[in-house]
This record gives sequence, C-alpha cells and structure tokens, in this order.
Amino acid sequence: MAAIAVHRFAQSITCHAWSPDHSMVAFCPNSNEVHIYRLLQDKWEKVHVLQKHDQIVSGIDWSARSNRIVTASHDRNSYVWNFEGTEWVPTLVILRLNRAALCVQWSPKENKFAVGSGAKTVCICYYEQENNWWISKLIRKRHDSSVTGVAWHPNNILLATTSTDGKCRVFSTFIKGVDTKDSRTGSSSDSKFGEQIVQLDLSFSWAFGVKWSPSGNTLAYVGHNSMIYFVDDVGPSPLAQSVAFQDLPLCDVLFVSERMVIGVGYDCSPMVFAADERGIWSFIRFLGERKIASSGSTYGSQDLYMGLLRPHPTTPFELEPKHKELIQLGIWICQQFHKSLILMKDDFSVRMVVESSFILYQFSEAFVKLYGQSKHVVSNDAVEPSRSRGGIHENCISCIVPLRQPGISTVPRFSTSGLDGKVVIWDLENQADLSVYL
Repeated sequence: MAAIAVHRFAQSITCHAWSPDHSMVAFCPNSNEVHIYRLLQDKWEKVHVLQKHDQIVSGIDWSARSNRIVTASHDRNSYVWNFEGTEWVPTLVILRLNRAALCVQWSPKENKFAVGSGAKTVCICYYEQENNWWISKLIRKRHDSSVTGVAWHPNNILLATTSTDGKCRVFSTFIKGVDTKDSRTGSSSDSKFGEQIVQLDLSFSWAFGVKWSPSGNTLAYVGHNSMIYFVDDVGPSPLAQSVAFQDLPLCDVLFVSERMVIGVGYDCSPMVFAADERGIWSFIRFLGERKIASSGSTYGSQDLYMGLLRPHPTTPFELEPKHKELIQLGIWICQQFHKSLILMKDDFSVRMVVESSFILYQFSEAFVKLYGQSKHVVSNDAVEPSRSRGGIHENCISCIVPLRQPGISTVPRFSTSGLDGKVVIWDLENQADLSVYL
C-alpha cells in the first residue's frame, strides 16, 4: 500500500505544510486560522494556533532552511511567521492587493516568496531590514484573470504561473540587491523584473497546479478540462505534450522525479503520470484506491502540435437503437467540425482539433454511462465501465506537499490533504512498478 499514514485533523483542510524535520504540520481547517500539530509519542497534539487573518487561509509554505512560515489569505494579506521563544510572531507583508491572495510559495533560496491573487497580479516579496517588513514588487497587466498557482524554477529567478484565463506563463523575477547576477542563467540572463519569458496557450479551460521538475528542464500544469500538460525546453520554442484522461479534473501536481509526476484533484485518488525512454508522458495508475482503473478505459497522450488523436474505446455492453442513433449523430457533427479545423492548419485550429476530439470522447462516454450503465450490469472488474470513486481520501484532494530529504533530488515521500480533513503520507519506494521512474 502506497499510503503509510492517515491522520484526520479537522472536518476540512484547505492547505498544509511541513516543518523542516517533518515533526510538525501546519494546516488551515477551512477557516481564518492555521493550526500547528506536533508528533509526540506517536500521537499528534495541537501546539500552536496562528491567528492573524480575517478570512480563509488559502496558502501556507514552511521554509526548509530558515524555519519561517508564510501564509496568504482571502483577506488580501500575507504574513511571515518567525518562531521566537515559545511563540510564532507575525511580520507584516505589504502586498497592495485589492482582491484575495490565492497561493504562496517560498523561492529555493528563501530570500523571496511569490503570492498569486484574484487581482490578476503576482506579488514578489522580499525582506526590507530597515523597516522590519516584507515589501513586494508586482507583476501586473500580464494575466487576464485570477492567478491560481505559482512555482519557482530551481535557479531562484524564473517563476511559472497558472491562471483561470487558461494560460501558463513564465516570468523573470530578478530584483537588484536581492538576487546576484551569477544566479541568472540560461535565457533569463538578460531579463528584467516582470519580463515575460514565454506564454503557453495549451488549455481552453482554467489552469492550475504548475510545477517544475527537479532539474528545471520540464514544466507541468493541469487544466480543468481533465488534461495535464508537460512542456520541455521552456523558451521561445517550447516542446509540449498533453495527456487527456476520462476522470475528474486535477487541482495540483508534484514532480517526484524527472520522469514521474503525481496529480491530485477531484477524483479523490492521486494519479501517477510517467515519461518513457523517449520522453513521452502517459497515465500509469491510481494510488490508494479500492478498485484499479478499468482496463477498457483509454488514457490518451496527445501531441498538441501534431494533432495526434486516440480512438474512442469500445463499450463493454450493447446500447438501444435509438441511443445509438443519437451518439452517431453527435459523432458525425463533431467529425465535420474536426475536418474543417484540420483544413485550416493554423495553431489555433490545431489546438481546437485536440479539444474537439476530447469533447467528442466525453460526449460519447456520457451517453454510454447515462443509457448503458444503469441497464446493464457487468460483474467482471476488468471491463467495468466506470471506476469506483475514492480510496484513502473521501473528498477532493486540494493540496500535495513533498517530504524532501536533504541532498536528494527525488521525492519518494509526499503528503496530500483534502476537503475530508485528512492528511495522508504516501511512500513510493515500496511500489515495484513505479521504482523504474524514480
């Protein structure tokens, strides 16, 4: 079993983070507070409650080296908490936001942190010694909607963001006096603060959960259309892949190695994606579920620039004639639209080809489940038309956090939290079929 520990701390958990030695966990119980629990003699006990925000805390990050906690909230504020004596003391952060702060993350060197917001703005915050507060420089007028995710590149300069405008962007965050010139590497060496390095228009739905691989060579993020996107050679000519799946959308992702990604979201079970020797990404399996994914289901890896399409899987039961006619009519309409887009041969049309094929896939799946599943019972698990929802988690998984070990780039252990109030610790080292990707 991949799940090695399950703890229920609250009725619902918005986000969580671990202390550097993993002996304490901080989480928001879907309120304006942050609770900190410590493991004492095999039992978790509440040791601190951070009370400064007025609305729900939407983001928490605990720095590994400096032992500082940063929180962001819908009240448009952020605080940096330092442990002094026996208490956590908050330090003011000047965000200058007029909408909710949605996410936050420390930079690799922990001299900056980024806050995404509903104000279409990203705040890059750094400490000002003279006034004993954290001030921010803003990346404005680049996003067309709320910023849902931020992720730092290992070089401490590049920052990737996702937004509900469906786009993923990469910016330079070089701040004179905070960053050193030798930290500016690659294509970002001559970039100024706030300069956009690349904009990825791969999704036609809300985008979430962006992350960099340990080397910084690959970028991954998810769309609300049940797709996950992988981008190599981030720059003027990126190489992109997408993997479509028939299950509920993901909210967040985590690179556990260069070749393996864990995705979590509305399906209640973590999903494993991996790249083969050729660098082609695909869905592998679920973690910690009661039933395995159906062997009759097809998970497609699609190249957005080549328009490679996967055939629709056949259903394991027979439909009534009138329902077959409805499905055939819908398929014919989508195919005509599909052919017209292929003839146009521009970038927008190619992306629409992929999206329309996935819509076609979901269209026929919906008819199959609506008109076939309730009337035909299949006892063989190998050909079951739908997968049993849930497993260890009983509700949406909203957060995934790595349990890193010093000096090790791979992350075989990680934790997830969700709306069921559970924090689950997962270990992939004992998963024989996944060890090849670690």
